[in-house]
Amino acid sequence: MSFRKVVRQSKFRHVFGQPVKNDQCYEDIRVSRVTWDSTFCAVNPKFLAVIVEASGGGAFLVLPLSKTGRIDKAYPTVCGHTGPVLDIDWCPHNDEVIASGSEDCTVMVWQIPENGLVSPLTEPVVVLEGHTKRVGIVTWHPTARNVLLSAGCDNVVLIWNVGTAEELYRLDSLHPDLIYNVSWNHNGSLFCSACKDKSVRIIDPRRGSLVAEREKAHEGARPMRAIFLADGKVFTTGFSRMSERQLALWDPANLEEPMALQELDSSNGALLPFYDPDTSVVYVCGKGDSSIRYFEITDESPYIHFLNTFTSKEPQRGMGSMPKRGLEVSKCEIARFYKLHERKCEPIVMTVPRKSDLFQDDLYPDTAGPEAALEAEEWVSGRDADPILISLREAYVPSKHRDLKVSRRNVLSDSRPAAAPAPAAPAGPAAPSSSLAGAGEAAKLEEVTQELRALRALVKEQGERIGRLEEQLGRMENGDA
Repeated sequence: MSFRKVVRQSKFRHVFGQPVKNDQCYEDIRVSRVTWDSTFCAVNPKFLAVIVEASGGGAFLVLPLSKTGRIDKAYPTVCGHTGPVLDIDWCPHNDEVIASGSEDCTVMVWQIPENGLVSPLTEPVVVLEGHTKRVGIVTWHPTARNVLLSAGCDNVVLIWNVGTAEELYRLDSLHPDLIYNVSWNHNGSLFCSACKDKSVRIIDPRRGSLVAEREKAHEGARPMRAIFLADGKVFTTGFSRMSERQLALWDPANLEEPMALQELDSSNGALLPFYDPDTSVVYVCGKGDSSIRYFEITDESPYIHFLNTFTSKEPQRGMGSMPKRGLEVSKCEIARFYKLHERKCEPIVMTVPRKSDLFQDDLYPDTAGPEAALEAEEWVSGRDADPILISLREAYVPSKHRDLKVSRRNVLSDSRPAAAPAPAAPAGPAAPSSSLAGAGEAAKLEEVTQELRALRALVKEQGERIGRLEEQLGRMENGDA
C-alpha cells in the first residue's frame, strides 16, 4: 500500500537515518539466540548493554559507549543468572544501575562501576524472588525512584521497591495468558499491557484494578505490543487475521474502535515500537526486518502519519534506543538506535536536516532528566508526579556532571565517595569537641554558597543573552528579519 497522500507540513518530514562508520560499531558480540521477543539491548548516556550467548547460565555485556571496535572474547560480562537473560533495562534515575530478568525466575539489580567492568560481575546488589516461571519483562517506573516492574511467564506482574528489596504489589489475576509487554504511562500512575489472549489492558497497579480493556485489539495470533503515549493514548502493533502487520491508535476513554488503524505488510517478525514523547514520533522496528519505519502521531485525522523508512541490508536481531539526554543536539540528532546484528551492534543516527548549527528549540523541548520526581514511599502512598524536565541546551556539554543521589533506605551502594551520604552528627560527649571546627566550616560553607549563587545568577543572565542572540541570528538566516 502507498503511504504518500497529500504533502503535509511537518518538521520531521525529512528525518533521515544514517548508520555510523564501521570503526564506531561494536564488533564481535555474540548476541543471544534465545527465542523471546525482547529488544536484547538497552542503552543510556554512559553504557550500552547487550544480552549475549553464555554457556551454563545467562549473561549480558556492558560496554562504555566509547568502547567501539572489536570487543575481546574475554571481555568481562554481568553473569550472575543461572538461566538465559531475557530482558534488561537501565534505571532512568541512575545511569550505573541496570535490572535484568531471566529464565531462572529471578530479577537482579546490578550496580556497574563508573568506568565499566574490569572483571566479571557475579554479585547483584539485590535479587528479587517472587516469580515461579521465567521473567521476560523488566521495566523501571518513569518518575519514582527504585520502583521496578517485572512480568513473568507465570502471568504475574510484580512491582518492587528495589531500595528495600520488598514486593510492593502482586497482580496475579488480571492476565489469563502470557504477557507480551508492559508500558508505564507518562507519570507512572497506570501501565498498559499486551497479552497472548489478544487483549490490551490498562491497569492501576496501586489499586490492582483494571481501568479499561480491549479484547481482540489485533485479531492475529502472533505477538503484539502496546505502549502509552505522552497524552494518554495507547499505540499498539500486532497482526490481522490474515497475518498482516498492523499499527493502531486507541483512546482509553473509548476502546470500542481504534482512532486509527494501518496495515503495513505481511512479514512475520514482531514489531517493536519506540516512542519519543518530545517529538511524538514512533519508530517501528520489526524483528528480522532490515528497516525502521517512523510515524508522527498528531491530534488530527488520520492521527498516524507515515514519515519515512530507514533501510539497510542486514536484518536486526534486536534494538536499543538512546534516551534524549544522550543525543548530540549540536548535530540535530533526534533519535539514536543501537541495531543488533548476529555478531555486532551498529548505532543508527536519526537527524533532522538543518543548515544552522545553533541549538534548535523546536526540536528539543525540555525532556525528562535523570532526577526522580518521587521516592518509592511517596508513590506507594498515592502521589503522582510528572518527570522532572531538563533543558538540552546545556545538557550535551560534556563537563556538566551530576552526582548520584541515593535514598537513605536504598540498598544500592554508590561507588563514588563524593556522592555518599554525609555521616550523621555524633551524639553525646563527642559533639562539643568538634563544635569550634564546625563553626569555622559553616562560615566557609556560607561564603562558598554566596559565591555559587552569584555565579549561578551570572550564568543564567549570560545564557538568556546568548539565547536572544541566537534567536536573532536564526531569524536573520531564515530571512525573517
